[in-house]
Amino acid sequence: MAASDFVQEIHSIGERLRLKLQRLPRAEPVEIVAFSVILLFIGVVLLLLLIACSYCCAHCRPERRARKVQVRPKSPQ
Repeated sequence: MAASDFVQEIHSIGERLRLKLQRLPRAEPVEIVAFSVILLFIGVVLLLLLIACSYCCAHCRPERRARKVQVRPKSPQ
């Protein structure tokens, strides 16, 4: 998919979402609940993704406080 096609697709999704939000105050209760469930699902998925990424970043980095190795002076030869 070309970049311009991707941008066009994102623009069309945003436009549909905007129209849906404009019609929401006049919508039936079932439609409002369905839309709320979808938004809640998207929010939970994004939150879980954020938690997973932060957990991975925190555990994949090398330990900052690594063991200290004592340096001994060289013996003269």
